[in-house]
Amino acid sequence: MPYHQVIKTKFMADGFNEARAFRIVEIMNDFQSLQHRIAEYAPNPPPEEYFGEGYQILRQCRAEAAAVLAAPFPLDLSQVGSGDGEQEKRQLQRIILDASGRRFQTKKIYLRAVVAVRWLNNRNAILQSSQPDPIQAAQLQQADNTLRQELAAITDARIINDFRTADTQAGYWVQDDPPRATILEWVRSHST
Repeated sequence: MPYHQVIKTKFMADGFNEARAFRIVEIMNDFQSLQHRIAEYAPNPPPEEYFGEGYQILRQCRAEAAAVLAAPFPLDLSQVGSGDGEQEKRQLQRIILDASGRRFQTKKIYLRAVVAVRWLNNRNAILQSSQPDPIQAAQLQQADNTLRQELAAITDARIINDFRTADTQAGYWVQDDPPRATILEWVRSHST
């Protein structure tokens, strides 16, 4: 194959496949960082608080994060290394969508975990290592209410807008990042 054809194939049909490959790395770095942060939240409640709302959310977040991490990527090996720039472009775009969907899911899980940890810290500050008593009931109820309000404030639009803003400010190449509707459709189709 002549050298100019090798170069054309390497840089793909539209010249952006290298940028797409770098974009996958950027998205997966975010995903990995979020996974590590979630893994750090290992709740160890006293037996009488095991079913506390925040503790339940933390356990659920860890399980959901593990499920996202364990979900396989449906790789079509017939397209890998074919040398066809357009096929490679489509494959990279599929990987960008998959990585974006996983990052989105993990960010949502992470934000819920952060709210639950804040609830735990608020609860510990109220109790100050003592058992709940009637005097603290109103404060504990307020901490529960705050937990629910903060969880309700975690929206799909907020998460995706935060990603768009951060990625753009970081100077990342985002031209092939899927729109919100596509990411949400991916999430729905990959939910168990």
